[in-house]
Amino acid sequence: MPLRVTFVAAARGAPLLAERFEDDRPLDQAGWDEVQRVAGDLLPLAAAELRYCSPTPRSRATGDALGYAPLVQLALRDCDMGRWRGLTLGEAMAREPEAVDSWLADPRATPHGGESLLAFISRVGGWLDTRPVDDAGRIVAVAEPSVIRAALVYALKAPPSSYWNIDVRPLSTTTVSGRSGRWNLRFDGIPAQRSRT
Repeated sequence: MPLRVTFVAAARGAPLLAERFEDDRPLDQAGWDEVQRVAGDLLPLAAAELRYCSPTPRSRATGDALGYAPLVQLALRDCDMGRWRGLTLGEAMAREPEAVDSWLADPRATPHGGESLLAFISRVGGWLDTRPVDDAGRIVAVAEPSVIRAALVYALKAPPSSYWNIDVRPLSTTTVSGRSGRWNLRFDGIPAQRSRT
């Protein structure tokens, strides 16, 4: 039986335009409301043999609110953004426009002094490839959208630049199945009870 890993995107912690690099703010009220609206649809994932989450407050809170009691996985942390941590993309661009352009264009670039996009994708992919195939058939992992994007790029063996073309919505689910080095992708979508984007 192939391993199935379902990623659940953490609920919102801030409006989209206010999102910050390595944002460690807790869920905002809109995020809590969204979790309550979709909890019934996502609760069956709590039956997974293993339940994990990113170490961010909003990922942990989302997993707990959905009844998963997830185990924190450091490998599922957001990309280390070095001195840009806590800034919005617009703020980083205003301070260091050439450095941001370099970072967006080159997946190996680390102008912020943190982790490159390629290293981030490899770290998250390494976590995916080391899941215990023999011990569990189903895994659920609540993670930041950026982490899920990295996992999808890795699973599809897509070029790192495709990371920028993947949109992961809060509380959407995406499943990869297979085993190390051979993953298939299934878009599960956003639970039907959600009425707004």
